[in-house]
Amino acid sequence: MSKELSLPAPSVSNHAPILSVVAWRVRSFFTQKLYIGVFLPLIIFSFWYIATANEWIDHVFLPKPIDVVKSFWYMLWEQELLNDIWISVSIVSQGFIYGSLVAVFLGVLSGLSRKVELFFSSTLNTLRHIPSIAWLPLIVLWLGLGAPAKVLILAKAVFFPVFLNTLQGIRSIDKSYIELANVLTLTKWQLVRKVILPAILPSIAVSLRYSVGLSLALVVIAEGLSGQEGLGFLIFRAQQLLMADQLIVSMVLIGIIGFSIDRGLYLAQQRLLRWKVGFDA
Repeated sequence: MSKELSLPAPSVSNHAPILSVVAWRVRSFFTQKLYIGVFLPLIIFSFWYIATANEWIDHVFLPKPIDVVKSFWYMLWEQELLNDIWISVSIVSQGFIYGSLVAVFLGVLSGLSRKVELFFSSTLNTLRHIPSIAWLPLIVLWLGLGAPAKVLILAKAVFFPVFLNTLQGIRSIDKSYIELANVLTLTKWQLVRKVILPAILPSIAVSLRYSVGLSLALVVIAEGLSGQEGLGFLIFRAQQLLMADQLIVSMVLIGIIGFSIDRGLYLAQQRLLRWKVGFDA
């Protein structure tokens, strides 16, 4: 008589670690009130879906969500969307980094020396009031339509918020900190590294996060006016050809990129400023 082969029943304990991790993540999601931020996007998406499903708005001006998804896949596989994303991200990153580094350097120098501040103040204050986009025709004349012109425009736009916040941060440092540093006979470099930089980090962090949005706005305009690639070019092209679906895809991607960069800066800020405890509702 043949014996029936019986397979061992799967043990629930094997899945226990995975289930516990999932349960922990769900519990932390609700205990930290992160779910509150999901409500507004869901409301907007619901109105969008209802409006297009009932044809309250012509599909030429507001396509259905499913049409936007289809356009995303088409652009991804047929129109080299990843290349356009990479170009825009590369330009924004370069302009952001170059402008921020120069701004922090000159801001610290100006904050430490009144003579340096007076040397730069009149020139920088004049240049600050000339809109960055107004420089585009001249810079394109100098550097052409390539990436360097757009990087320079973005670096100029990023420079002033970071420079002014850095300078103001140094001017706002409590004098008792400087007096204590003098008592401890700290060198100039030690003063900058141990007193000034930690004190101005909150101001710099705020200006950097603000500059991200400014950079993305300008890269769209720069690529739309003087480019043949990038997300800005896709937005202007979609507007001219009345392709609202591709227009929305490009806008959403810019929003996601901006949110990702801003979130990264926020997490870095939280890590660097662990010592600074502020109001938390």
